[in-house]
Amino acid sequence: MTTVDNMLEPREVAREATGLWWLFLLTGIAWLVFSLVIFRFDIGSVATIAVLFGVIAIVAGVDEFVAIAVSTPGWKIVHGALGAIFVLVGIFAFIRPGEAFAALASIIGFYFLFKGIFDITVAFTTKAEFELWWLLLVVGLAEVGLAFWVAGNFRNKVVLLVVYAGIAALSKGITNLFLAFKLRSVRRELEAA
Repeated sequence: MTTVDNMLEPREVAREATGLWWLFLLTGIAWLVFSLVIFRFDIGSVATIAVLFGVIAIVAGVDEFVAIAVSTPGWKIVHGALGAIFVLVGIFAFIRPGEAFAALASIIGFYFLFKGIFDITVAFTTKAEFELWWLLLVVGLAEVGLAFWVAGNFRNKVVLLVVYAGIAALSKGITNLFLAFKLRSVRRELEAA
């Protein structure tokens, strides 16, 4: 291959990856609708919460598999592993709802902590390239705050877990919308070049 061919190949790969921006727009909207449905949920039993969590985990797993399409090789492995873990945890929630509820109550804080740290990091690294970087920063800070709030011992964990599930779906929706518009702007820059 010549030097020109080597320069065009990454550009073509980037053009193909950014062509999927609409997929993240749709999944972001779906997460926002899903979060609204969660907040309207009847929280009558622990089994209901566990099944709801199972659905969220499986949808999050599928979303991670979709993210593989626009990721670099290292991140493809991370998204694939997260997708597999989410799907397995979702299936476990359907099989053993009582145990899934207890596990959810104990690990949701760690989820918010790691997701918040990741979102804050992405916000600062994209600050120079994207005007809405602050939106992801706000979401990340809220997630870190929720992580410490979840760590507390609350009397009515059932209600709080529904709220946490709704907020997790809401933050995933906002994150996907952020990614969709970032991919769209990168695609426009590639087409202009």
